Amino acid sequence: MVYAVRSFPLSSEHAKFLIYAQDKETQEKWQVAVKLSLKPTLTEDSVKEPPEVEEIVFPRQFSKHSGHLQRQKRDWVIPPINLPENSRGPFPQELVRIRSDRDKNLSLRYSVTGPGADQPPTGIFIINPISGQLSVTKPLDREQIARFHLRAHAVDINGNQVENPIDIVINVIDMNDNRPEFLHQVWNGTVPEGSKPGTYVMTVTAIDADDPNALNGMLRYRILSQAPSTPSPNMFTINNETGDIITVAAGLDREKVQQYTLIIQATDMEGNPTYGLSNTATAIITVTDVNDNPPEFTAMTFYGEVPENRVDVIVANLTVTDKDQPHTPAWNAVYRISGGDPTGRFAIQTDPNSNDGLVTVVKPIDFETNRMFVLTVAAENQVPLAKGIQHPPQSTATVSVTVIDVNENPYFAPNPKIIRQEEGLHAGTMLATFTAQDPDRYMQQNIRYTKLSDPANWLKIDPVNGQITTIAVLDRESPNVKNNIYNATFLASDNGIPPMSGTGTLQIYLLDINDNAPQVLPQEAETCETPDPNSINITALDYDIDPNAGPFAFDLPLSPVTIKRNWTITRLNGDFAQLNLKIKFLEAGIYEVPIIITDSGNPPKSNISILRVKVCQCDSNGDCTDVDRIVGAGLGTGAIIAILLCIIILLILVLMFVVWMKRRDKERQAKQLLIDPEDDVRDNILKYDEEGGGEEDQDYDLSQLQQPDTVEPDAIKPVGIRRMDERPIHAEPQYPVRSAAPHPGDIGDFINEGLKAADNDPTAPPYDSLLVFDYEGSGSTAGSLSSLNSSSSGGEQDYDYLNDWGPRFKKLADMYGGGDD
Repeated sequence: MVYAVRSFPLSSEHAKFLIYAQDKETQEKWQVAVKLSLKPTLTEDSVKEPPEVEEIVFPRQFSKHSGHLQRQKRDWVIPPINLPENSRGPFPQELVRIRSDRDKNLSLRYSVTGPGADQPPTGIFIINPISGQLSVTKPLDREQIARFHLRAHAVDINGNQVENPIDIVINVIDMNDNRPEFLHQVWNGTVPEGSKPGTYVMTVTAIDADDPNALNGMLRYRILSQAPSTPSPNMFTINNETGDIITVAAGLDREKVQQYTLIIQATDMEGNPTYGLSNTATAIITVTDVNDNPPEFTAMTFYGEVPENRVDVIVANLTVTDKDQPHTPAWNAVYRISGGDPTGRFAIQTDPNSNDGLVTVVKPIDFETNRMFVLTVAAENQVPLAKGIQHPPQSTATVSVTVIDVNENPYFAPNPKIIRQEEGLHAGTMLATFTAQDPDRYMQQNIRYTKLSDPANWLKIDPVNGQITTIAVLDRESPNVKNNIYNATFLASDNGIPPMSGTGTLQIYLLDINDNAPQVLPQEAETCETPDPNSINITALDYDIDPNAGPFAFDLPLSPVTIKRNWTITRLNGDFAQLNLKIKFLEAGIYEVPIIITDSGNPPKSNISILRVKVCQCDSNGDCTDVDRIVGAGLGTGAIIAILLCIIILLILVLMFVVWMKRRDKERQAKQLLIDPEDDVRDNILKYDEEGGGEEDQDYDLSQLQQPDTVEPDAIKPVGIRRMDERPIHAEPQYPVRSAAPHPGDIGDFINEGLKAADNDPTAPPYDSLLVFDYEGSGSTAGSLSSLNSSSSGGEQDYDYLNDWGPRFKKLADMYGGGDD
């Protein structure tokens, strides 16, 4: 498509020019000459004349040559028909005329088939069946269908084909009727700050529905605007063919401009602003952060204070500023102490939220040693600075830390304090001065002393000067002394605010003196009546230690004379001796042999210890055979009395058991129902310990249970009743049938009828079970039961034991036991 770029007068100079074309792949070149001429002015006659229409003739199939039919050679192809899209008409618009040279002799009919004619989309192309004029009925759209392939037919009036169909290709010529369209209306890209010119940023892409092989679909890109325009209005450029955006200027600084907004335009017709169609999109370019700014302290000197002896407390808060993006490695600060802390008493931690440095104490500080520290601290980022940055990589500052004096605990030195002293010191002896030191040298304070622990209560301490004095005799053999050392604890308290205290331990190493006489060991032994074959080996027990203990000297006293006459002692070594019978026979028994033992102390200490020797009859092996007799002979008066008391108590227990068994037998023989006159007979239950019917039967006369005004003939009275907790051993007596409406006071008949009914009832409980009666009554009208008479069999029993049952059974005891009352 050749367009005039501007208006110009046509002259001979512009009448002819050349156009060159080159294949990009094969590099093949063409050229064509274009001649321009003036379009003739249309006249009325020329308008009236129909435009000249190209005529398409069917090729002949056969021809006569030498009287024979010959096939005509088809050596040409019908060129395609080019039809511009979006034609304005008028419609139908004639395209070509199809004709057969046989229409001179025959009456032919023409038709076209194919998509656009008789196939969807139908009706776009029509043909005059008589004249063969092919026309288009409406504007075409290349973006929908770029090419139509039709087939033309010629038939006679009978429908017989007179010509072979010919192919007609209609190309829809593209017109620039579509604007470029970006794939996204907003494009996002990133570029690191400080990037060099030529750094790739992003690519934007637009498409055009027009023919991409024609100028209508060839797009060109350009940047219309940049916001903000700092530091340069042309920080970026775009490749006009590919849409690649790159940087063209230096100076990208995220801390100054974090984001750029570009308006990108895409224009077809190879970017021709006059004839091309264009569209726009937005490109947002975010400048990403790099570590181009080191952290900087907000002050040159920071101040803090800390009480002495405190750890894990924050001393000072170091603040820095960093222009890089927060909470990134380029922003996060790392602190270190570069000077002023040779012993490592401080540490700096980073607050992850504020990026501040927290100076803390990790080791106790003594005010009396250091009152102030001046620390040199440095801060840098987690990642190194970007290349080419001229700033120093770190920032430094000083931290002045003041130590606050606080009241500290007094302390004893040395602790524990060890002194050596002989045991046996009298009360009131001054042992040592045990004082404490106050570390607070710059405070005027007084220290007072008290005793905390003194297990044996041997010591006291002066509250002012700390002198320790004995208040009892020191004894090395005391159970409170362990390994010759006695421990006592004292407390030193100052009068500071708040008052503080410290403890100290005094260890007294007690030196032994010979204050304990030796004792014989063991204290009891046994031997045979004859000197052979046994002898007694003895040693000595002395609570003192060397040199106040062994070796020991063993001897027998001069009195009584029987000792040396019966016994002899022989020293085996410094610690052991042997005691033997001196006479040929000594009667069996227990003998107390005094032995004189002397230790090696200076001066020595002696003691007479009693050795209890049991002399017994021995067998051939030297073992005692009369142990029981000797033990009995050797029993003391207390042991004998104890044995007798045990025997007496055992006899009393046996006697009480026998009495209890007899009383129990008597209780088993008591069969009468013992009821207090004040109790209701239906509210009491007799409980027996034994199951079964082994007890002796007792017959009771219940005739007296009737009321005085209800007297019936004696003939109908039962001779007695049998208890139902005893197995029956003879035939049951026949009881009269109780009337349907018994007198409410007939208690005897009521009980007899109940007993009989229970005995005859197969579903009733066993004979030794408790009987429960339903009849409760409305209250008895009977008077006193003192007129009850016992049966003849009851007089033979002993009812005196009822007196032991309490006052409630005393009346029965008098009635049945024959008392006068």
